[in-house]
Parts: sequence; structure tokens; C-alpha cells
Amino acid sequence: MKNESAVQFETNSRIHMGLAVKNLERSMAFYRALLGCDPTKTRPRYAKFEVAEPPVNLALNEVGGETGPNNPVTHFGIQVKSTQAVEEIADRLTKAGFETKAEENVTCCYAVQNKVWATDPDGNKWEVYVVLDNDGAHHRSSAGACCPDVSLINEGVERGDWPAAKEAFQKAGGLRSGCGSPQV
Repeated sequence: MKNESAVQFETNSRIHMGLAVKNLERSMAFYRALLGCDPTKTRPRYAKFEVAEPPVNLALNEVGGETGPNNPVTHFGIQVKSTQAVEEIADRLTKAGFETKAEENVTCCYAVQNKVWATDPDGNKWEVYVVLDNDGAHHRSSAGACCPDVSLINEGVERGDWPAAKEAFQKAGGLRSGCGSPQV
């Protein structure tokens, strides 16, 4: 039995995601623009992108039913090392006909970031971002799409309205939300 990977890639590991998509051709166009490369494998109702930067193995599976956005997932993201990289990806997406929304110097997930948002054809939100300051000055989110309902949590805390803060926290997914909890 073979013990080594038949697929070679630069890092010791990489993220793998499998997404259900309604229209494979439309989705491949989006991911070509987002990732800046063609799929490495295509089959009927299937495409795979194996990307070295960022290291990801993304499989698209065309399905006949409903697709994203996945309820427990708020968004997917790619962290880059410069605002220029954010702008290059935004430009690729725009040139490919996809709508983008840029945000500059927003505090999100306890860090100051420049970012661009885009939504794939199945409603999955993607964020491409660079962290400009890893300890956001106010330790709160000024970007609603990043951490949904966090501003409501912080408002409740600042007013001393603990029941409202708790309700907003539970609505945002509690400790599962990935955006950090407010300092209570």
C-alpha cells in the first residue's frame, strides 16, 4: 500500500473545501477570477482548483438542489500580505464581471484591515483582506459583514444592557462565531 501523497504541493498541509454549486460554469468563472488560475481538474459536474497561494484545494460539485450560503458559515476568506494584493484580486473579480465592495481601515475581528468582499454565484461571501494593525484600537467591529451582530453586542455592553448584549451574542452564534467575544 502506498503511504505518500500522489499530489505534490509546496506546504506541509493545505485547506480543502468542497462547495455545492448550482451552475459549474458560472462558479468556475468566479473562482478563476478570485484565485487567479484555471482549475487543475474538470469532470462532468466537477472542478478542482489546487492553488499554491493561498494553499487550498477547492472542489466545486454541481448539484441539482439548493446551494449556499451555508447557514453555519458567515463567509470564507483569503488573508494576503498587502493592500496591493487585495486590490489586484478585486481588479480581477471586477474585470470578470463580479461585483465587489471595498472596505478600508475597518476594525474587524479585533484587527484593523483593508479588504474587498465578493459573492460567488451560489451566495457564498468571500473576503480578501490584509491586517494592518493586529490589535484594533477599539477592539470592536466597524464592518457588519465580517462579524454579524457584533456591533449590537458592543452597544448593549456599552449601555450596560446585559440582557440585550446576551441576546445579540446568542443570535451571533455565541462562541462559535469566530469573531471574538466582546470584553465583558
